[in-house]
Amino acid sequence: MVREWPYQYKAVFSPIDVIEEYTRPARYIENGQLIIKEALSEIEILDFESVGKLEAWNSDGLRSLLKIKGIPNMIEKTLRFPGTTEYLKVLRDTGFFSYQEVDIKGKKIRPIDLTAKLLFPIWKMKHGEGDFTVMKIIINSVENGEQREYICDLYDQYNPESDILSMARTTGYTCTAVADLILGGGFESPGICPPEYIGYEEKNYLFVMDYLRKRNVIYNIRVNS
Repeated sequence: MVREWPYQYKAVFSPIDVIEEYTRPARYIENGQLIIKEALSEIEILDFESVGKLEAWNSDGLRSLLKIKGIPNMIEKTLRFPGTTEYLKVLRDTGFFSYQEVDIKGKKIRPIDLTAKLLFPIWKMKHGEGDFTVMKIIINSVENGEQREYICDLYDQYNPESDILSMARTTGYTCTAVADLILGGGFESPGICPPEYIGYEEKNYLFVMDYLRKRNVIYNIRVNS
């Protein structure tokens, strides 16, 4: 993806859902307690070998993971190029993301509708333009009395040969992997099942990871004792 002023960002999924990430309060677990902070808060700079420095900020991405018992600390952050967050805070705090109608010359409009109309063309990807996905997962645990740290890194990018965006590769292929798993009888749990239910069984995890690996979506995992 080409970094273009002012937002250095292109929407590769529903733009209105992207805006929701900037306004919805972020929930995470700290010392066994549910903590709620505003989105875009507690910014930190992380350095990735693949893309350089990125901003990480609180977002509400844990969802059903928040209900898992026995994990005292869980937090999720979203990554953007440095400087992006400042623009978003200005728009949000000025009210451009508000759903509350305002009166303009006798006409009622929602600021979010105007903002979406202006932003979406800027965020739209040009034909043939690619994207990339960066993710880092850090898990600290105690196993048999020994401290262990698992670090999982993902870097993926647009495939010009298949013309499939990285966001589609990393999310869509994961969904089709699970669909194959279910169709093959590998997962038969009834009812509504969050993704973590599937991963409880190691064979399911290995099936999905192998499916992704065959499509060159590679998670590099290392363990520090």
